Amino acid sequence: MSKQHKCSKVKEQTENNTELDKELVLRVQQGDKSAFDLLVIKYQHRIIQLVNRYIKDPSEAQDVAQEAFIKAYRALGNFRGESAFYTWLYRIAINTAKNYLVSRSRRHSDYHIDVQDAEQVENVPQLKGMETPEYLLLNDEIINVIKTAIEKLPEDMKVAIMLREFEGMSYEEIAQTMECPVGTVRSRIFRAREAIDENLSPLLD
Repeated sequence: MSKQHKCSKVKEQTENNTELDKELVLRVQQGDKSAFDLLVIKYQHRIIQLVNRYIKDPSEAQDVAQEAFIKAYRALGNFRGESAFYTWLYRIAINTAKNYLVSRSRRHSDYHIDVQDAEQVENVPQLKGMETPEYLLLNDEIINVIKTAIEKLPEDMKVAIMLREFEGMSYEEIAQTMECPVGTVRSRIFRAREAIDENLSPLLD
């Protein structure tokens, strides 16, 4: 096969791939959630590899990739196709990974207290705020909303999210437990988190 023919073949495959993405995006924008599941399955490995460049812990990288897909799903209504879908998703994933690193850095600096400094806890405003009745009440309410949201999930999504969040299983372990592909597990957990977030949004806003 000549070099020119190879280039032509690659170009054709790329164009077909772009058209397929456009079709799936359009279906999502029209309310077909299953079309987004296909986009997740199609790009999840590439996005996880991308996030892994920033976040070395595999479990954390998978969660950040999942968060990037959730953000993409929520923003997809505003996607106009001015760039390729993957290019747009790529930018969201990088920003999500960077934001995660920033927030983790802040958590460590805000809440890391040496044993010798334990008596100074009263002077840490973030921790004092977390002990107020208002915070504790809100925290209880959030927990109740999460529990209720999980209970309302379809059984397959409920099991997947509980194994991930409460048992700490990896996606591969959940796939083995539920006897389904890893891609299916990711899709179920994505949709479960999306449903939980929808229930939490009014409370957190």
